Amino acid sequence: METKLGFTKLTLAEFNTWLDKLRVGRTILLIQQHHTFNPAYILFKGTNHFNLQNGMRNFHVHHNGWSDIGQHFTTFPDGTIVTGRDMEKSPACIFGNNANSVCIEHLGNFDKRGDTMTDAHRGTIAGMTAALCKKFSVPVDSQRIVYHHWYDLSSGARNNGTKNNKSCPGTNFFGGNKVADCEANFLPLVAALMAAPIPADNLTNTLKKYVAINTATLNVRTKADAKSALAKDRAALIRGAILRVYREKDGWQKIAESKNHWISGKFTQEVKRATVNTDVLNVRSTPEVVAGNVVGTLMKGQEVFTEQEVNGWCKINMEEKWVSKTFLDFA
Repeated sequence: METKLGFTKLTLAEFNTWLDKLRVGRTILLIQQHHTFNPAYILFKGTNHFNLQNGMRNFHVHHNGWSDIGQHFTTFPDGTIVTGRDMEKSPACIFGNNANSVCIEHLGNFDKRGDTMTDAHRGTIAGMTAALCKKFSVPVDSQRIVYHHWYDLSSGARNNGTKNNKSCPGTNFFGGNKVADCEANFLPLVAALMAAPIPADNLTNTLKKYVAINTATLNVRTKADAKSALAKDRAALIRGAILRVYREKDGWQKIAESKNHWISGKFTQEVKRATVNTDVLNVRSTPEVVAGNVVGTLMKGQEVFTEQEVNGWCKINMEEKWVSKTFLDFA
């Protein structure tokens, strides 16, 4: 393990140990798969991991105008992993679909006639995806492990690659970038690395509710008391993070099942988790059917968090986006 320029480089074994100790407040539902396209393999010299990662951060900040590098992790041809964006922050990788996600960029061009993925790289991509699924209880399916190619670049609507899409993570990424390719070639590798299948919501026996942070930052404390010590192994949470609450006491909320991590309920609002139950669901800018107010679409099986209901319409994902409650199934 080595740290430089604000990033940490890890082997897959080191990543598994590091991830096991990591404490993340926000709820993770999706694992995004991307390729960098450029830089490609030809630019990797075997020792320039940090320079390449720093170059991507500089591009994202100075060219794209983002606050930081877009991805949480980058994998490299030698099988190593370099950390990126703070895990408490949503990535900046799939327009309109970054909430509750982890973004992984795989260095290389994995389109046909591009780079040939090394065995080491292949093993790390499948291995770290499995590790993230286990860590965050993400089921191994094509609703939760997603490719950038499946989303319209302009609207963010999931269309499974039918129009206005990038090829990312590559037309030859584990045999292809279509949903069928993922299900036939990539997901079985990830599932094989899992010690046991991960069922959806395997924490629901103790889960009390979900809440969203509605202040800029919120400290995590070791007791349900504003004078108690800050949790040393967990950073302050940020606005919009969706958290699981396991217990409530005197206006405080316990956000870890096995640790004494508490936040003040004064700075949260309850949200509800729901799944789309129709083939295509329009997302609107206002809670009504008006010409021109469709700002995106959701597909059957996609999950959202609702924070407000008005006349049969639900406001989703802490944004000015509304969907009809009729087409949602609530957990």
